[in-house]
Parts: sequence; C-alpha cells; structure tokens
Amino acid sequence: MLPILFHDEHLVAIHKPSGLLVHRSMLDRHETRFAVQLLRDQIGRHVYPAHRIDRGTSGVLLFALDKETARAVGGQFERQEVAKTYLAVVRGHPDEAGRIDHALTRQRDDAEWVGERTSEEAQPAVTDFRRLATCELPHQVDRYPTSRYALVELTPHTGRRHQIRRHLKHIAHPIIGDATFGKGRHNRLFQQLFNSHRMLLACARMQLVHPVSGTPLDLIAPLDGEFASVLDALRWTSALPEALRALRQP
Repeated sequence: MLPILFHDEHLVAIHKPSGLLVHRSMLDRHETRFAVQLLRDQIGRHVYPAHRIDRGTSGVLLFALDKETARAVGGQFERQEVAKTYLAVVRGHPDEAGRIDHALTRQRDDAEWVGERTSEEAQPAVTDFRRLATCELPHQVDRYPTSRYALVELTPHTGRRHQIRRHLKHIAHPIIGDATFGKGRHNRLFQQLFNSHRMLLACARMQLVHPVSGTPLDLIAPLDGEFASVLDALRWTSALPEALRALRQP
C-alpha cells in the first residue's frame, strides 16, 4: 500500500518510495510497477500525475482525480507557484547557502513527458540551497585521507528533468547514491558503512493552494527507511527543519 498524505475528492498525495517509477517510461520499458497504476488500484479511481519525481527520489507525489483539476494544478506548477523542499546528502561541504543558476538541456526522455521533440537548446534552471549539517569520515575515497559529506535543503524554482541532481553535479557536490550523476566510490562507501543502497534525495515538503477550495495545502513526507538511518548514524536528525523533524518516521 502506498502511504497517503492527503486525499479528498479532487486530489491525492502519496509518499512515493525510492525505486518506484511514476509512470511507464521508454527508458524502463521492462518495469511493471508504477505509482500511477498502484495508486489507481489502491483507491479505485483513475489518477493524473500533477508533476514528476525521479525513480530514485522519494517523497511527496501529487495526483489529480479528474482532468479539470489536473489542468488547474498543472498550471500552478507551470507558473512556479508550488513551493517544493528537497533534502539531499551530498559529497563535500558546499557553501552555507547559495543559488545555482545554470541552464539545462532537455534529457532524452523529456519529450515523452511534454509531448514535443527533444532539443539541444538549454532551458533556464534555478535551484536555491542551504547547508544543514556536515561531517568528515575517517575513510579515504579519493586522494584525501578523509571524506566530507553534507546534508542540504534544496528549493528548485524551475522543473527541469533531473534538475537538482544535475545542478549538484555542476557545483561538484553530487548526491550520494546517484548512479548517473554521482560518484561510484562514494556511493559504495555509504553502502558499506550505512547499508544505504538508494539515492539520498527526497521531496520532503510541497506547499500549494488547493485548485478547487483555494485553501493552502502543506504536504510533508517524513524521512524514513535508509535515508532516516543515515541521518541517525551521522547525528544529523536535529539539523532537519522543525516541520520535517517533528514528523520524521523511525
């Protein structure tokens, strides 16, 4: 059963686990389990994904229950009226805070989502970040005798494909567990030390206005599983923003 964070006659939000695709993709044509299908079967209604998050990313995933609501909430995403808060564990110690303003070209599966041809033209992409906690582990991975890592909070202001992952790679602080944009040696260290075999990126919070009632929605997906275990092991739980720390699941 998918954990449901919010459900009324117009919208349903779930806590998507890491490793689950949102919908069928040509890049994963042999996969048979999708959030769209599982949720439809769970609640007995057709669902329309309002946005997307990567397969390896966990957290808040919002669906509309009819086409009119889907268009309305989709407009909020297009106008950048939806506030999204992500958490990630990254290699190195980034600045205390900053903005990554780096245009991104379309990924090869973008056209499948937006219904248009791929293009090499770069699209504007902006992500704000804030460093929440750091550590230095006594393990040599690269040329240094120790390895540094950090917990960061991220706010994307645009919705490009793999935006956060590509932006963090761009500033040389890739996400731990990211097999595409990360570093395999660091990923393997976290597997060995913390038994963490997932990408450590989560959409922890989403804030928007209900497209029908007009009331504010504040959707929170508490960190759990391997992500929570890593934070506990590194003693980073207290560094989480208060709203996320209060609802964190063991």
